[in-house]
Amino acid sequence: MSSLLIRNAEVVVTMDDDRREIAGGGIFCRDGWIEHVGATDTLPATADEVFDATGHVVLPGLVDTHHHLYQTLTRAVADVQDASLFAWLTALYPIWARMTPDDIAVSTLVGLGELALSGCTTTSDHLYVFPNGSTLDDSIRAAADTGMRFHAARGSMSLGESAGGLPPDDLVEDEAGILADTQRLIEAFHDPEPGAMIRIVVAPCSPFSVTPAAMIESARLARAYGVTMHTHLAETIDEERFCRETFGVDPIGYAERVGWMGDDVWFAHGVHVDAAGVAMLAATGTGIAHCPTSNMRLASGVAPLREYLDAGVRVGLGVDGSASNDGSNLLGEARQALLAARVRTALEGGGSLLSARTVLEIATRGGAAVLGRDDIGALAPGKAADVVAVDVRDIGYAGAADPVAALVLCWPAPVSRSWVHGRPLVVDGSVTTFDLPGAVERHRAAARRLIAES
Repeated sequence: MSSLLIRNAEVVVTMDDDRREIAGGGIFCRDGWIEHVGATDTLPATADEVFDATGHVVLPGLVDTHHHLYQTLTRAVADVQDASLFAWLTALYPIWARMTPDDIAVSTLVGLGELALSGCTTTSDHLYVFPNGSTLDDSIRAAADTGMRFHAARGSMSLGESAGGLPPDDLVEDEAGILADTQRLIEAFHDPEPGAMIRIVVAPCSPFSVTPAAMIESARLARAYGVTMHTHLAETIDEERFCRETFGVDPIGYAERVGWMGDDVWFAHGVHVDAAGVAMLAATGTGIAHCPTSNMRLASGVAPLREYLDAGVRVGLGVDGSASNDGSNLLGEARQALLAARVRTALEGGGSLLSARTVLEIATRGGAAVLGRDDIGALAPGKAADVVAVDVRDIGYAGAADPVAALVLCWPAPVSRSWVHGRPLVVDGSVTTFDLPGAVERHRAAARRLIAES
């Protein structure tokens, strides 16, 4: 049996059902599970690992609900005047078509390492291109080396350019093959138990790259196995136009038509959703991965985050691909969500502004709910010991009167410590579970090769 004691924190932000914040608090964990959260003097005196959190804000590990880790290989490539989603994808598809299995693996390591330094302990990664023998197994095995929780979303594209879709024909797959491989992955890797480190998600890419038949059959497969479902939806005006011209309904109406609504579903982006669509999402329990930086980078718009929260829609944060965000900082994404929501509120004539604590909640227990997990996202007895400590004595927080709000309002610094299931992930600001500097060097070489060949 192994135990972990974190004590003397500036404040413990529990995100529990009562949203307690405990000054001078701490956490005691055993075998990867939290047993007690409270004032330091109420905790056991020692443990196998003891961390003195003086000067630190301690909070649950952050949860990333939407990413494309392979895109770390093509950062700052499609910086063109027309940077809309469709133009951006068209510019990058040929580069992604040259990726190898090793490229997928090293990009997974680098992206997860970057996320870890920003306080993330769980991520969902949406891989939907499989060139040159690549498979989802490549990213799953790399993720296992990091010690982070990983929801591997088996993406797919089956509607090529010649059939009226956006992706080139050489990047799409046969639909029967997609379903067979997805079933294989579920049976080989998916762990439904509490504390799971790996789960498989059924995740056809988007309305403009997958046929309605593939959406319907994917949903049937997912529900037969009891796994969650994920896709891009309502990201851009171009996508809405495509759905109306092709299917005769808006993206939300299309998702309902093909059976993609429910508490086992979450959509990436959800930027262009009207009041009726918000009500539909809330009524069906369907979740949203809010990706504010990507939405602004590609000029997609600003999602109705306040409306989602007011209606009771499940919302988590996503950094999205690091070629449409160009970074993988989840604490920074929380800050961006706050600022974007405030701008939207101001432009729409005012109203209550989103608070820093609200976006921290979205980044923790909100993300856990979107991924369908009740074992992470809060610091409470019975939850997994996924914990982050941020040193608010850092210069970037100097003068901050409210250390919790400072995590969002100030420019985010790398976390000092983090643990996943009670095991160290970040120690003294460095990832300890694998050779991140070595992975970065291999990643740089891979990125240079891909660009040089373009």
